[in-house]
Amino acid sequence: MNYFVIGYYALLIGASCLAAFYGRRSIFMLLFSLTLVSFVVGIVGGESALWTITLCAGALALSAGTAYAFREFLVNISGRETAKALKTAPLTAAFGMFVIFTYAVMGIFAPVIAPHGEAEVISSAFAPPDDTMLLGADQLGRDMFSRIIYGARNTVGLALCATLLAFFMGAFAGLLAATKGGNLDQVMGRIADVIMSIPSLIFALLLLSIFGTNLIVLVIIVAIIYSPRVFRLTRAVAGNIVVMDYIEAARLRGEGDLYLIRKEILPNSTAPLIAEFGLEFCFVFLLIAGLSFLGLGIQPPTADWGSMVRENATLISFGEITPLIPAGAIALLTVAVNFVVDWMLWRSAGLKE
Repeated sequence: MNYFVIGYYALLIGASCLAAFYGRRSIFMLLFSLTLVSFVVGIVGGESALWTITLCAGALALSAGTAYAFREFLVNISGRETAKALKTAPLTAAFGMFVIFTYAVMGIFAPVIAPHGEAEVISSAFAPPDDTMLLGADQLGRDMFSRIIYGARNTVGLALCATLLAFFMGAFAGLLAATKGGNLDQVMGRIADVIMSIPSLIFALLLLSIFGTNLIVLVIIVAIIYSPRVFRLTRAVAGNIVVMDYIEAARLRGEGDLYLIRKEILPNSTAPLIAEFGLEFCFVFLLIAGLSFLGLGIQPPTADWGSMVRENATLISFGEITPLIPAGAIALLTVAVNFVVDWMLWRSAGLKE
């Protein structure tokens, strides 16, 4: 047993005793549970397993510290009402906002951050990392790090455009159906049912095979596939609002449907719709990445995380983790958006008091 193992257990047990002495029950349970788990894992996996636990704990601590600092930064630069809301945000939501902010900076300033062009061939195929290539080269000799940076602009930007279009189509149709009612509501509902009954990936592959893989076509097809989900939620939320007395009073004043949608219904259904926007973005983002992985999404030489996983999958056979980096970027953004959406749903559900 070396000094690392002794210091590891001494630190955990000492911290557990201090937490118990000062009455920090939750911290004590966390630390002592980690001690017991480490004891079992250390017996089975040895010192290397303890190093893995240490690195994971360090990564979690770094993430928590970053999330706390970023939340305090947002509180200090925000207005009074926004700052009050942000102070109640859990660290998971703050971490999600930090990740989203980081991806936004990567996408907007990609030409400045990336050391090379997204299609620039600078080395041989699958060249190892060096001073000019942080993550090595891909199958054509292009810088992987630069292509990941540009992938934030292309993959996330395209998903955002498709989500905005799907949200506009679905939300407008849902608000109109709830306001008009009658046959229009029934027809729109049946059309949404038909589209939602078809698996999204199969539907997208079929339409892209027919109409081609142009970026505009891809955005329109993805928006059509996911707009019924937005329609359903908007119709349900707006349906509870149109029966209110103030809507009836507005109708008696002679207000038109567009006025009711813009001034009465939409302002009172903003919170769940914003949360739904985050969820829709995750679905659209994963669908576009999946289509690119299958070869029918964003086409080469444009950098895209889904296609980068496919193009460099050969490296996994040689023990390289380079193809997992774009896959990890996809997973990280999806988890981050879900963290923020969970907090927004918690607030909109009235559970904050």
